Amino acid sequence: MPKDAAVEEFARLVRALKARDGRSYEALGRRLSVSASTLHRYCSGATVPEEFAVVDRLALLCGADEEERRALEAAWTRADDARRPPTPEPGAEAELCPEPAPEPGQGPAPVPASAPEATSGPELDPVHARVPGLPPERRGRRWGWPGVVVGALAVVATVTLGAVLLPGKAPRQPAAPPAPLTWTVASDLWENGCGHTYLVRRTPPPPPEAADARSWAAAQGAVDGGKTLVRVSVQGKSAAAVVLQALHVRVVERGAPLPWTAYRMDDGCGGAVTPRRFEVDLDRPRPVARSLDGYDASGQEGRTLPAVSFPYAVSAAEPEELLVSAGAAGCDCRWYLELEWSSEGRRGTVRIGDEDGAPFRTSGAKGRPVYGYDSVGRAWITGENSGQGG
Repeated sequence: MPKDAAVEEFARLVRALKARDGRSYEALGRRLSVSASTLHRYCSGATVPEEFAVVDRLALLCGADEEERRALEAAWTRADDARRPPTPEPGAEAELCPEPAPEPGQGPAPVPASAPEATSGPELDPVHARVPGLPPERRGRRWGWPGVVVGALAVVATVTLGAVLLPGKAPRQPAAPPAPLTWTVASDLWENGCGHTYLVRRTPPPPPEAADARSWAAAQGAVDGGKTLVRVSVQGKSAAAVVLQALHVRVVERGAPLPWTAYRMDDGCGGAVTPRRFEVDLDRPRPVARSLDGYDASGQEGRTLPAVSFPYAVSAAEPEELLVSAGAAGCDCRWYLELEWSSEGRRGTVRIGDEDGAPFRTSGAKGRPVYGYDSVGRAWITGENSGQGG
């Protein structure tokens, strides 16, 4: 299917769901935690969402059955593939960079003295290069299946004998049970769909649409300035209830705030809805996730959105969303979320990072030069630091 046709087919299905429900873009967007303009871009085909979860939630809200949801996911997959750059044909990389196998008994070819140093960072050894007892000259070779089997048996035997023969050596504990739930993460959210601050080392190009924030930030090496918004969509794998017991924050690395310039993605935008969320102060020695009420000011009198309280249950038919707002002023912090669960006599904890499984990253931005984008003059202009970033 042509690229444009794949995106249009996906947009057509989203429009059909929206038409079936009958609610406005703003009303549906509030239920999905996205702005009305973002939802409109999905329906028009101007943007394909980074993850399927937001569209799946729309399908559930609009009463789609299992077959319709599968068709919608297949259409999203085609549209998502269509917007990505083409990947090289299988084998093309091998044709461009052939590497002859070393002769029997010989080690890898020596590196010429004039060879330039790698500039892309440290290269990790392959897994088999770290197996105890493997000679250095064989670490660059691929193992055949016999070698893999023999090596694996040797490692197992070594571990087993060590546990039996060494005094005081405790046997290896069994692995944690597989979690009966799944989750998706969106970690490049903007406040009310339009407001965010990034720390960037060099002057970046114009701000992206909120839906394209992840690829824009990755291309600039940008880091969240002052605040990171994370949405975790949690769902059970079956009809059995999974009880979510608690949400913890685990800071794995702290450093001084980055000395980079702050670039604001908004120009005073606001929203009628403040969603309920968990708020985290990363500057505390032991950060905790505090549940806060939200507020909907769209009606005549407004109404409070009660905070999420643990424990509560999810299943395949009843997903839930956790919106986490983590702030930092005095650190460049890398952190994870840890979600405790229990189900059918089992307990466990899942560690949640960004879309690639890496820790989230938030750096204080207070006192940094701040720039906003002038859409008329099409240039970044300096502005007063109004306390962005805590």
